[in-house]
Amino acid sequence: MNAATLPESRKILIFLLMALGQFMALLDIQIVASSVSEISAGLAAAPDEASWIQTAYLMAEIVMIPLSGVLSRAISTRWLFAASAAGFTLASIGCGFATNIEAMIVMRALQGFLGGAMIPTVFATGFSLFQGPKQALIAAILGMSGSLAPTIGPTLGGWLTETYSWHWLFFVNIVPGTIIACTIPFIGRVDDPNPTVLKNFDFLGLGLMAVALGSLEYVLEEGYRWGWAGDPDIRHLIWLSAATGAAFIYRSVHHPNPVVDFSVLRNRTFSISTLFIFVTGFGLFGAVYILPLFLARITGLNSLQIGQAVFSAGLAMIISAPLIAKLSRIIDPRILIATGLSLFAFSLWQMTPITSEWTGRELFWPQFLRGFSMLLCIVPATNMALGSVPPERLKMASALFNTLRNLGGAIGIAAINTILNDRTNLHWLRLNEAISSGQPLVRDWVGHVTSHMTGVASDSVQASERAVATLSRVVHREASTMAFADALWIMSMMFFAALLLVPIIKRPSKPAANAPVE
Repeated sequence: MNAATLPESRKILIFLLMALGQFMALLDIQIVASSVSEISAGLAAAPDEASWIQTAYLMAEIVMIPLSGVLSRAISTRWLFAASAAGFTLASIGCGFATNIEAMIVMRALQGFLGGAMIPTVFATGFSLFQGPKQALIAAILGMSGSLAPTIGPTLGGWLTETYSWHWLFFVNIVPGTIIACTIPFIGRVDDPNPTVLKNFDFLGLGLMAVALGSLEYVLEEGYRWGWAGDPDIRHLIWLSAATGAAFIYRSVHHPNPVVDFSVLRNRTFSISTLFIFVTGFGLFGAVYILPLFLARITGLNSLQIGQAVFSAGLAMIISAPLIAKLSRIIDPRILIATGLSLFAFSLWQMTPITSEWTGRELFWPQFLRGFSMLLCIVPATNMALGSVPPERLKMASALFNTLRNLGGAIGIAAINTILNDRTNLHWLRLNEAISSGQPLVRDWVGHVTSHMTGVASDSVQASERAVATLSRVVHREASTMAFADALWIMSMMFFAALLLVPIIKRPSKPAANAPVE
């Protein structure tokens, strides 16, 4: 069946419903982030157990994304998407009714695994439904959706938890999930199933991929907490991920019916564009992660205030999406990517003077510039990558493309956490070396604070101890702030360095979705 021959109104409705499903799956990564403490308290979970609420979702999702390429070919796009939406909705209900941490972890893993199929499927469908100039708008809409979801997730999650309860973080998926699951099977026939794809399916390769990606995701999520390779469990998982990953790639290259088709990387345009989306994923997820963390940890803002402080990035995406879609049709994509990388790096560099006195207002224009520049990176990279792949290979290419974007984000967050930990410790030690109780300024400050606390404490000794404890908190706050500035600077330099890759991009010479694989 040729999806491009469907009526225009039907194509638009199919795409919007699938884009909504993608938005739900991406939103659920971050909507829980601001309410993990409330969830763990409600389930009587320990802090180390609570971290699995996020980790289980991400580990399962990253396994499904590459697998979706095979499944959509075997059972058709509409049935995979409908089953994914239905399963995601049922798992969301299970999360909302979970009464212990074990049940929550299982339901979150099911959420991530089932919802993961909706993310790459909508990319492949959008590029098969629309041809020519309209594909640029598809990339802009999906890029905006993929960026907005993690941006507003913590804010929406905090508002739902404060207004209702943490259970509604999951119940909010019921209505849109039900609509998608009940509608797509009847209007979303964009291709026909091909069960022969599952003949001689590489189940061993699937197992190797699951172990490799699951282990890698766990290492990236938890490694910084335990000192990376210094912890024996993390070290063993690193080796396990490397060994099974190498075995999976070797098997996929030589198997007649692989889980992931790596041969598409022979297409130079696709491979370079995928490298750019990997870097963009680093910046997208990293920037979305680091700024709310700073505002919560240093300035003490709640989730609603944090959302208001970073909303300008989403505003810029909404305003600029049509413009960037139009520019991507008339300007060399290499120029757009170079501009996007430069502006993204500049937006991060603008935030490097960050101090503990920042309240969020100082972030408006840097965030606005970040949102605009992010689409300048995503739209041309997506158009070049998926537009250079023939229709019959689009699903597998989309799965690989989205997997590498999410891996870039996971690596970015892990790198940021490592930088923050290491640089905070370094700055704390340096500040403590510069401070001694014998220095006049420090002695005067402690004496001044002690005199103010004497009326609260029972004696002067206790007041002095409180004053020293206050000084210690101030030193740690400033050390953490300096670490955040270091992380922003390193991210900025990484994006400037990525400009060196632009000259090796080969501009597609044929219309989207019609160029042959090189």
